[in-house]
Order: sequence, then C-alpha cells, then structure tokens
Amino acid sequence: MSIAAAAAAVLVTSSIGPALAQAGEHSHGAEAHHKLTLNQGKKWGTDEPLRAGMGRIRGLVEPQLGAAHNGKLTPAQYGELATRIQTEVGGIIAHCKLEPKADAVLHLLIADLGDGTSTMNGKNPKQRPALGLVKVAKTLDQYGKHFEHPGFKPVGTGH
Repeated sequence: MSIAAAAAAVLVTSSIGPALAQAGEHSHGAEAHHKLTLNQGKKWGTDEPLRAGMGRIRGLVEPQLGAAHNGKLTPAQYGELATRIQTEVGGIIAHCKLEPKADAVLHLLIADLGDGTSTMNGKNPKQRPALGLVKVAKTLDQYGKHFEHPGFKPVGTGH
C-alpha cells in the first residue's frame, strides 16, 4: 500500500472529510516510509500550495493554543477549528506537486494532522480535544523541521 493510500485510509476513518478522501487517488508510487526523514540530511523541497496551506494552518492553530491550555475552547469551537484545518489539508492534497519521496514524508504529517483533528472533533473519547490541537501544533513543528519553508516558525506548544 502506498503511503498516500495509507494516509487516505487514516484520514477517512478519522472523519477528516470528503475533501481529503481524494488522497487515495494521489499516489506517486512511493514506497511507504514509517518515520519522518530528511532528504539526505537536508529539508525536503516544497511548492507554493504546500507552503501557503501550512502557513494558514499555523495561523489557525497558534492563536488558539492559549485558550486551549486554559480550558476556554468549547467542543463547537474545536470542531470549527478542526474543520478549517481539514479544509486546508484538503487543498494541500489537491494541489500537491512534490516529488515522490517528499510526498511520502508529507503524507506522514497529513496522517498526524488527521489524528489531531479527529481528536479535536471528539472522535477519540479517551483524549481531550486540547490534546488534538497540541498534536496538530507539534505536527506543524515537524513540518518545519523536515520541509524547506522560508520564514516558517515553530508553533511553540510548551510541551
């Protein structure tokens, strides 16, 4: 199974939404990687749709972390935020033009974003929605460590 197909399965089963179901159609035939890696010690290249989408996700997440840590976000607010993140991820997937190895690494991050938004939506009753938001934030930080994105700053979850 390609990483894109695996990520699609995770995203669909985590109720990430129909916009992301197309990830299964987005396959470059790359062999599955099971951990985040660099490109021979360097960050992977990106394209404008990826940088723009990840920048918008970061812009959605960072301002909400303080409220989440203080227990001030309602389930509805987590759900709305998760939906907005899912929409951005759907756009990233729809416009992905990365080379196959970079794409495979990106899909690991997309799966983690799906897990985070699923938790934010209450799909994992054993975890508080705030933990889903923290997972999304940490995934953004991993993106910044593994992909070339000038000016991208860590979110700084304090965890």
